[in-house]
Amino acid sequence: MTTDAFLADCRACLSFDLLSNTWNAVVLWALRDGPRRPVELRERIGGISSKVLTETLRRLQFNGLVDRQAHPDMPSGVEYQLTTLGRTLLAPIDAVGAWAFEHGDEVMAAQEAACTSAPQSPPPTRQNRSTA
Repeated sequence: MTTDAFLADCRACLSFDLLSNTWNAVVLWALRDGPRRPVELRERIGGISSKVLTETLRRLQFNGLVDRQAHPDMPSGVEYQLTTLGRTLLAPIDAVGAWAFEHGDEVMAAQEAACTSAPQSPPPTRQNRSTA
């Protein structure tokens, strides 16, 4: 990897962008055991609206990570499954999940400490990160 590996138009940024969307990794993980209909995904995930699930599935399909299969004989008529490319993201998602399980309490403690200390400006967002 070169020092230019994390420039704005690089492949590493593309992969981080795919995983930074809250629902992308969750939906990919929910599909790890095989094809699912949208209603099954919503039940399995919980807390995701139909609209957000549809947008997420379309985004994942656009990026080649999920396939959409139409089945006229099924009640909902469609199910989604991971592509070979989508399956390659399961290991990194699992690694991030393991890191979160191991260090999540530390992160939450740091956030709580930051909130109880003297008032500060809000944490940097993606838009203002370069000036932070």
